[in-house]
Amino acid sequence: MHISVQRYNNGASSFSATLTPDGDYCYLSSIYITSINDQSCSDIEKIKLYDNPNMQVNKYLEGSYTILTPTDNSYQIILTSAKENDCVITETRMMWPGR
Repeated sequence: MHISVQRYNNGASSFSATLTPDGDYCYLSSIYITSINDQSCSDIEKIKLYDNPNMQVNKYLEGSYTILTPTDNSYQIILTSAKENDCVITETRMMWPGR
């Protein structure tokens, strides 16, 4: 397991990765969390969709959180509103190299 944390002038991020052995193979999961102050989840959603306009967008609890998923389902981004202009971004990935 690997964990790192970095602080910025408008937020902080943390990264965690876990390797799970399975015979000759290994599963890899990663979680990248970023908390941003002074930028709304709506703004971040627009940026992510500009970079990848084919992402599927699902909103829940009246927009309190949004899940963005690319067409290949290789990862998910969860945007969670912390305050009116603050957002927590969680990106999760699971990989099965060699399978």
